[in-house]
Amino acid sequence: MRIGLVLGAGGVQGGAWLTGGLYALATETGWDPASADYIVGTSAGSMLGALIANGVPPWFMVAHSAGERFDGLRDARGRPAAEADRSGGAGYRLDGLPRPWPGSWRLMLSAVVRPSPRSLSALIGGSMPQGLLSTAPLKDIVRRAVPSGWARHPNLWIVACDYATGRRTVLGRPDSPEAHLYDAVAASCAIPGFYRPVTIDGRRYVDGGLWSTSNLDLLAREPLDAVICLNPTSSLHPPHAWNPVDRVAGVFRDTSGRTLGREARLLREQGVRVVLVQPTREDLDAMGPNLMSRRNRHQVIEAATRTVAEQLRADEHRDVLERLPPGRPERIRRPSGPASRWPLRGTPAERRAASG
Repeated sequence: MRIGLVLGAGGVQGGAWLTGGLYALATETGWDPASADYIVGTSAGSMLGALIANGVPPWFMVAHSAGERFDGLRDARGRPAAEADRSGGAGYRLDGLPRPWPGSWRLMLSAVVRPSPRSLSALIGGSMPQGLLSTAPLKDIVRRAVPSGWARHPNLWIVACDYATGRRTVLGRPDSPEAHLYDAVAASCAIPGFYRPVTIDGRRYVDGGLWSTSNLDLLAREPLDAVICLNPTSSLHPPHAWNPVDRVAGVFRDTSGRTLGREARLLREQGVRVVLVQPTREDLDAMGPNLMSRRNRHQVIEAATRTVAEQLRADEHRDVLERLPPGRPERIRRPSGPASRWPLRGTPAERRAASG
């Protein structure tokens, strides 16, 4: 059974939701998300995808967020794991002086000259000033797993958008620019107006969510039997509030959900089974309307662990989830014994290559 895993955009709060969701996916099914044949990540989903694809299991991310120290465990650069960022990339750092003019005139112009369904998002993204915040804290998180180069996983795809044209770029595919994984993730997370754009191979890139918050359609032509998609920016229960901020958030989630639905239909029409997992009302209450907020991040993880587990138990998903191959125990749940002796080295993709 060939499986794809898609992790959508969602900012800091969406990243927390994905963390709990991946943990629930692993513990409910016994399947290791890192063993997916394809992993597609956008924005926050690119960060989570990069970490799991390089040997960081979801249970570790949940425990690390809760404050556990894992004495004796070190990252890929030899630094104590306990020193790693616990904010999910929300360690904001200023990068230079404000630039109070549109960040990309070319992107604005392309949106007008070549109208498309994505012209509005391109126009807004290009008209915003370049963000004040550095992506260095995001890069440092990825460097702890992969100091340089690309992922261990053979098909990890990171989605970003060209800041001049608005075109979707899938970093990690053979036809994409060569990049370090930390630069690719930073580019995918670089929200226009919030973060500085990221330069790769002479071109500037910004958040892949500018094209689609899910990018599920990228797997439409791949030889897959099933795709599991966790999408933090849509919802099973969109908020209906009179508060202007909540109403804007609701419109954004409705738009994300409609795009997700169209992309899922595209795969289903080709015979691919698609499992969609989205935030519930409980998740929305925990996350709030500001997806870049650092508040109650671990509460969002705990809520997602519960709500995603409940969604996965639905009868409509049973025939797919029961066929998922079992993962190694230490990838699913925390091993016993001291952290320095945990057998966490090597991803499923590496082990397949070694045995093949």
